[in-house]
Amino acid sequence: MSQSSLDDDELFGEAANEMRTDVEESLAKARDALPEADSVWDVEADNTLGVLNSLKTALDVGDAEEHLRDAKKWYTMGERADAFEDADDLAEEIETITDLIDNVDDAREQVGDLTATIPQLRSTLEEFEGEDGADAEADAEADGDADAEAEA
Repeated sequence: MSQSSLDDDELFGEAANEMRTDVEESLAKARDALPEADSVWDVEADNTLGVLNSLKTALDVGDAEEHLRDAKKWYTMGERADAFEDADDLAEEIETITDLIDNVDDAREQVGDLTATIPQLRSTLEEFEGEDGADAEADAEADGDADAEAEA
């Protein structure tokens, strides 16, 4: 084997290690950018809308998607170049983080829907209570008028 070929193999091995390191670092950054479990569970607010807004903020994946994208990019390059001897662990981690980001995004979307629905529901209930109260007042007045006529 010539020296040039040995140097190329060595350089390729270094590049493969660097690619794997880049994938691992990007995955670690993606994990770190995800919301912490306590931030999703423990929220403080004075009312339901405040809780929902706090929860929606807590469910922000931040830069996790960008870091995951970088990991996928370097992983794909390494796979196509056949640079990784064993990359099953990287593929599994990418899949796990992808699923987690999707789940957090879905939850955030559902909370967003509730955030939009709750004020409308409250207004509708207040209007209903107002109408119900007006009907009760009208019934009371009618009863009072009937009593007054009966006494006369």
